[in-house]
Amino acid sequence: MALGVWRIRTDEAVILARGDCESGPAELLDPNMTITTLLRDPDASLDRLADLSGYGPVPGGSAVLAPVDAQPVWAAGVTYARSLSARMQEARDGGDVYDRIYSAERPELFFKSAGQNAIGTGDQLGIRADSTWNVPEPELGIVADHAGELRAYVLGNDMSSRSIEGDNPLYLPQAKTYDRSCGIGPCIVPVAAAGSWRDFTIELSVERQQHTVFDQQTRLTALRRTPAELLGWLNRANSFPDGVVLLTGTGIVPPPDFTLRERDVVVIRCTGLGTLRNDIVTVGRN
Repeated sequence: MALGVWRIRTDEAVILARGDCESGPAELLDPNMTITTLLRDPDASLDRLADLSGYGPVPGGSAVLAPVDAQPVWAAGVTYARSLSARMQEARDGGDVYDRIYSAERPELFFKSAGQNAIGTGDQLGIRADSTWNVPEPELGIVADHAGELRAYVLGNDMSSRSIEGDNPLYLPQAKTYDRSCGIGPCIVPVAAAGSWRDFTIELSVERQQHTVFDQQTRLTALRRTPAELLGWLNRANSFPDGVVLLTGTGIVPPPDFTLRERDVVVIRCTGLGTLRNDIVTVGRN
């Protein structure tokens, strides 16, 4: 059992709970506790999650939210060979910029979402109306505390408008950051409970009209840069007093003839981290 921290909405408040990453939130935690207070805690309460005092069972009908509050979400790009080949394939200028970034010492890092805009499991993620090629990007998220120390893992979906970025790499902010573009969840799992990231396998499936139209998995051993290395670069000239989530890149890229459609269901799974499941809607306008 991998015990995680869940963020939920009851009839009365938004509150944290703990529970198995597969079974769901089971027990309420201190009503004054937030993801921010956990990541600011010098005594590392997140590391002793099982020992924290419980405040009763989770009420029926509670909604699961993204397990972030004040934490910004950043992301890394071109950290897998598969991502490199896909980026070079989509780029109209030949894509040599991606080849250079894959082999460079400094990684590609970009801001993805404010914490309050992240979408949790069971909620809707968006595809841009002005993009003709939209894909999910299943990723391992690393959760760092106020001091930049790695404390937990979480699943992420770095939704991407590949047709927009393919037109010009400088369009990346528009391809990556828009309404409902960032999925985080279902819960954050402390490093000690999750085990080694090298043992993780991330699975992605896309369901369309109750049929699976895409299904693939990747091992985290294919990650070119370690989570600690990526986090070190992010913290070089940035401070995150409330903590931060960094998505570490994707090793799963659907083929060029695949694009998400409205009402698709994207499911990302990883044993030890749970399942992030989201329906797809169209956002924005042409």
